[in-house]
Amino acid sequence: MTPRTFLTLGRVSNLPTVWTNALAGSVLAGVVDPATVLITCVALTLFYMGGMWLNDAFDAEIDAREKAGRPIPRGEVTRGTVFAGGAAFLCAGLLIAALLGAWLAGLALAAAILLYDWQHKRTALSPVIMGAARLCCYLLAASAAGGINGAVWLGALGLMAHTAGLTYAAKQEAYDRIGSVWPLAVLAVPVFYALVATGGAALAVAIWAGLLAALGVALARLFRRAKGDVPKAVVTMIAAMSLYDAVLIAGTGQGALALLAVAGFGLTLLLQWVVSGT
Repeated sequence: MTPRTFLTLGRVSNLPTVWTNALAGSVLAGVVDPATVLITCVALTLFYMGGMWLNDAFDAEIDAREKAGRPIPRGEVTRGTVFAGGAAFLCAGLLIAALLGAWLAGLALAAAILLYDWQHKRTALSPVIMGAARLCCYLLAASAAGGINGAVWLGALGLMAHTAGLTYAAKQEAYDRIGSVWPLAVLAVPVFYALVATGGAALAVAIWAGLLAALGVALARLFRRAKGDVPKAVVTMIAAMSLYDAVLIAGTGQGALALLAVAGFGLTLLLQWVVSGT
């Protein structure tokens, strides 16, 4: 396996959004210990990589028809190797989550990942399942930081709604079109909650405006439905997760950490030029 194949299977360009999830979950829990946040980022990276690898392994036959450029259909790696690698990543993530005292959230995250990878082509509820996986990222980070509170739950539910909306759009990527647009209305939930969470703080409001602009660009592409618009919209919405995290962080008064999360948005967009985010 080449390094390029390894990175492509893991869709590593999206990892900054996972790291900002870890940061936001810790901030909302009220305890930001740099070492704990860093270890949480490692755990969530392993969960994410495991989920992405298993996604390719489960979808190998479908990808052979719809996404022949993926590593398994191209013959760059065997399906069995990808299954084994994905399982190893998940197990390592679970071990670290347990060491952080967040074993329950880790188990919930692993279950959501496995359920999505196994069933996402077979159920209309797949966007909800993927949303639940991102929700668990907040819960794991908060559990490791000191405990889950109301702010964590509200922020996590907003992130879940955002993820469900973009996952619905991503389901149409292979066809480069979007079907019914009404499910995208769920994206209003994180936008509204993020606005409330700003508390009127200038930096938080400014970042919220950036989030609104990013989603506006993505939705404009979806509604235009020109060739290539759907995948471009999806990667923009993925990167915008970091802006959502940044708004919530800024709303707590942690301006420097909020700007760090904003950098996660830019880094995700930059990395997507190198490794496909979908």
